[in-house]
Amino acid sequence: MATSAHPNALKAFEDKIRGQVEEAKTKLEQVEAAAKQRNAQAETAAVTRLKTAKQEIDRKLQDLKATNDAHVARAKNEIETDVARFKASVEEVGAKIKAAKK
Repeated sequence: MATSAHPNALKAFEDKIRGQVEEAKTKLEQVEAAAKQRNAQAETAAVTRLKTAKQEIDRKLQDLKATNDAHVARAKNEIETDVARFKASVEEVGAKIKAAKK
């Protein structure tokens, strides 16, 4: 059974997560440019892993629409955890590049 109990709440959640992911994606693009400029292979590899993580978050958001009502809360928590890790990782890689510039 697909999720139907609270379509507005699900849409609000999806919009919130997409906003957070887009903000982190913008930062990731800046980090990627800096890594390429420095020719930093480790950071470039980290950026590639982060892009994959972003795609996984996007997939989970898409799957949320078809998630059984009984599993929505768990799926939302998992997505929020993934987004928090994604954002923290983007910041971490950005900090490493920034520190290496000095």
